[in-house]
Amino acid sequence: MSETQGSATQSVKAFSFWHGRSGLLLPLLMFAFSTYLTVGLLQLHVPEGTDFPGPRFFPGLVAAAGYVLAVLLLLHYLRTPEPVAPEWDGASYPTFSDWPSVAWTVGGFILFAATLEFLGWILAGALLFGFVARGMGSRSPLFDASLALVLSSVVYLAFDVGLGLNLPSGLLGGI
Repeated sequence: MSETQGSATQSVKAFSFWHGRSGLLLPLLMFAFSTYLTVGLLQLHVPEGTDFPGPRFFPGLVAAAGYVLAVLLLLHYLRTPEPVAPEWDGASYPTFSDWPSVAWTVGGFILFAATLEFLGWILAGALLFGFVARGMGSRSPLFDASLALVLSSVVYLAFDVGLGLNLPSGLLGGI
């Protein structure tokens, strides 16, 4: 066997089924979250005579959408693995993550969870929107803040007033 054939055979053996399929972690996380949501829905006590859509409807839609997206992502990553940089020297791990974006987004969720009761849904939701928009690359904070306040107000009105679900009103509770 020539040297070229030997190196080609060696490179084929080096790649396993998992090579380029690190994206399979996302459908796994989506499936786990949807399962957690489904278990919570099944344990939710719903009083007799609750009108449609009820407190299980929208979380049920989110759980179902999570399962569908998890399956679609699973199929995508099984069919088309992500290409990996061939010049990896082994000394450093090649990453394609934008860590500042991840930090802005995760920080926004943590801040949202920590301030939801005090600030209320409208302000905490607007803050979350602003952090996620910044994490996704937006560079217009005034527009983001305006849009965030409008969207979180619409969500508050839809759920609190329209559906009768109690969202925390926080600082704006007396207005």
